[in-house]
Amino acid sequence: MGTLNFHHLRLFQAVAREGNLTRASRQLHLTPQTVSTQIRDLEAALGEQLFQRVGRRMVLTDAGHVALRYANDIFSLGREFQETLRGQPSGRSPRILVGAADILPKLIVHRLIEPALRLNEPVQLVCHTGSPTELLADLAVHRLDVILSDSPIPPTVKVRAYNHLLGTCGVTFMAQPELRKRLRSGFPESLDGAPVLLPSDEAVLRRLLDAWFDRCGVRPVIVGEFEDSALLKSFGQAGEGFFAIPTVVEEEVGRQYEVEAIGRTEDVTESFYAISVERRVRHPAVMAICDAARFELFA
Repeated sequence: MGTLNFHHLRLFQAVAREGNLTRASRQLHLTPQTVSTQIRDLEAALGEQLFQRVGRRMVLTDAGHVALRYANDIFSLGREFQETLRGQPSGRSPRILVGAADILPKLIVHRLIEPALRLNEPVQLVCHTGSPTELLADLAVHRLDVILSDSPIPPTVKVRAYNHLLGTCGVTFMAQPELRKRLRSGFPESLDGAPVLLPSDEAVLRRLLDAWFDRCGVRPVIVGEFEDSALLKSFGQAGEGFFAIPTVVEEEVGRQYEVEAIGRTEDVTESFYAISVERRVRHPAVMAICDAARFELFA
């Protein structure tokens, strides 16, 4: 690869922003042919196709998304450099791009991320939720710095990334106070025939709970299955059934959803992972997340 041409990079940024070659050319006061030629020169220098033509639209490829992120950072740093030399505060905070598996309890996600927001140097949080497969695809092309998940990378997924175990904990079974009174005595046998709210089949916790119910010889009646953990708890708050949560957030869930503990078990343990493209984490905000989880949240 030759020397990076920042003029070409600026043209690329304009086309990516507009999504249309003609509109970008008007803004740049250049002909579409000139812009198109210089975009091709940039692609040749990088060895990657940055756009795909879809009708009249210019759609970024995966490589184009990576290039745009770097282009935005390069020009933002350039502005910061000029402002610093002029003695003006840049007002630019470093960013952390976090992907959270949608099945994770939102209270756990907040507890995990919170230490990154307490750093001496403020950071700007950008948080995305989605399926682990979607998030791993974004991590692979550097749209994310880290993924928070309840499971490590499956061996079938061909993404070069690393699992960092943050911690494990048992689970607590919660219910609305009136239902809790009925189920408290004789736990866990009391759960036999009781209404239960469960995570969807994709969740690791669901498989662990199904196996635990079998070992205990109890057959709860499944009232609902949920992909969204907050929605599951809302149904629990309304008294539709009991549900399981990580014990580390028992107090917060009890206060927020006005539910109480039926019982606890360490025979079902949830694990939580940070997944990054680095074997050794270097991003200071990701380091704060990992360290706080290991030494505070799951200590």
